[in-house]
Amino acid sequence: MFGTLSEEVELKVSASKAWAIFGTVELAKLSVGKVLDAVDVVEGDGGTGTILKLKFKPGGNFTYYKEKFTKVDNQNMVKIAESVEGGYLDLGFNFYRVTFEIKDNPKDETSSSCIVKLIIEYDVKEEFASNASLINTEILVGAMHDVEDHLMKSN
Repeated sequence: MFGTLSEEVELKVSASKAWAIFGTVELAKLSVGKVLDAVDVVEGDGGTGTILKLKFKPGGNFTYYKEKFTKVDNQNMVKIAESVEGGYLDLGFNFYRVTFEIKDNPKDETSSSCIVKLIIEYDVKEEFASNASLINTEILVGAMHDVEDHLMKSN
């Protein structure tokens, strides 16, 4: 069973500042202490091919997963990460993919805000179809606002 969720969020920071976090391993690192206990860079330098191991705080649906950056496009500000071990894959999913697209806010002539489009794509085995209800945008939208808060405080 294939599914897709998407959401667009306006952040009150420039697209380039947002991309400096979203386009790197810094996004995951900002979540340490909130939903994550730790982030380990298993392989890579933050570009395409980078693999992270994300260790979650106790009490969630899983303890860890590894994700691989399958696309980091600095020109178009698009990053795609796919689960390669643990997490949703242990819950009967064939794949789980997250895409972030950062664009200038077309309604902001000062370029001091941006739009972050989040796309979650997944495929779950039929016998685990009920686990599709675990997929939502809440944690990642929360991370977007954490990025905004972090960048606004660092100005």
